[in-house]
Amino acid sequence: MKTEIPDLGLSHADCQNTPSHSTSGGIILSSKKWKQLATKHRERAEHWTMPYRKRRASGQMHPIYDFLFIYYRNKPSHLEAWHPGHGVRLEEAALGETFKEAYYRLENGCTLLDRSRMKETTRHRLEMALLLCQNVSARPATFGCFGMHEWAMVYQGDTESEVRHAERLPLRLSQDATDAFVRSRPIQCSHFDAFRFFSPDAIGFNRNQPGKDTRLDNEQCGCLHTNMDLYKLATQCMPWVGSELLWKCFEYALTARQLDMQASPYDCTSLGFEPIKVETSAGKLEYERQQRALSEAAKPLREELIRRLESLLA
Repeated sequence: MKTEIPDLGLSHADCQNTPSHSTSGGIILSSKKWKQLATKHRERAEHWTMPYRKRRASGQMHPIYDFLFIYYRNKPSHLEAWHPGHGVRLEEAALGETFKEAYYRLENGCTLLDRSRMKETTRHRLEMALLLCQNVSARPATFGCFGMHEWAMVYQGDTESEVRHAERLPLRLSQDATDAFVRSRPIQCSHFDAFRFFSPDAIGFNRNQPGKDTRLDNEQCGCLHTNMDLYKLATQCMPWVGSELLWKCFEYALTARQLDMQASPYDCTSLGFEPIKVETSAGKLEYERQQRALSEAAKPLREELIRRLESLLA
């Protein structure tokens, strides 16, 4: 199998003017070009990481955006660091803080990722990420959940769930009205990492009982959180899959997270987001419309991650 060359985020004009060339071993980037790419990447990442650091230092967290740093546990410095991905050679790139010897080697004056340095535990993690993506891609998308997982988390005022956002975001409806909506229809949540945060009294309302060990059987590409988790999978596959794919997954997760919270029982208007009132017929239609669009947008990201991992693990 030929090496899958990572998308480096180069425009057509970049490709015409980039001081780089290809060999049978992959793309070679000049020192000038890879440093430009690394600087561009750090600048776009810092647009999100620097405000997060300031909020964290002041103890004022953002209920929507900081989810991507706290829940996914990807350090801001890891998002900022640029990696070319497997199959790209960098001229005049010293091994050190960014290009660590645990992953990279020097060869003929270039620095490149070295598959032979991959630990067995890392390989297993990448194999599991690939298997999950393949299973999700092969399974038909299902819709109609209407983001009820967030509602189930606050059913009957569960204290542990409410503390997630209570300091910043009140409920849109009264607790009684929120509880009544949760009871009004079966919940169709297929995602374990959402289901496990349900209020204990709401667990029985879910048609599915997904578990940690049944992800491969349950996760499907219509699920907002399954698609948002592409960012988590990309972080777990770094530096091998490259920062361009990581960034695309991060941007996707931002958009998905917005929909997640707009359809939640929380009032996000103070943050500039109008609610999608899934307790109404119009709100359900709007949620599903956006959910379907996001499902389509996730497909090329998942396909790219699959291609990278298949090439890397071959």
